[in-house]
Amino acid sequence: MDRNLQILGIANKAGLLAVGGDAVSIAARTGRAKLIISAIDASEGAQRRAAINAKNSRVVHIAVPYTKYELSDVTRRGSPGTVAVLDAGLAARFAQGLAAECPDKYGDASELLAGEAGKQKEKRKHIVSGKRRAAQ
Repeated sequence: MDRNLQILGIANKAGLLAVGGDAVSIAARTGRAKLIISAIDASEGAQRRAAINAKNSRVVHIAVPYTKYELSDVTRRGSPGTVAVLDAGLAARFAQGLAAECPDKYGDASELLAGEAGKQKEKRKHIVSGKRRAAQ
């Protein structure tokens, strides 16, 4: 199995993957989607809806060189034409892997998602841990 598909499998097991057109639309509208992925053999309508969802929610959309069958092996659900990654770090890692294989096609998306992942990491640093102070 391809390393990029393994990253999607990790996201799926962690519950950070929206699978199918409706779930992707909901994730995009609620602002949870960080990356929208379309399979190479997805229908024109599905690819168009994914692109519109990405544009309206200001999310990166990538048409990947994987088939619906390969995505279904990872997600263990039907044959999804579109998938959304809900974590910026995993989305950046996935795009980075694609950019390593084809930099001219996926390089820009990889850079955008790497910036998003950095912002998310900084936000996590500044969240209070919730631990109580020791009595003095």
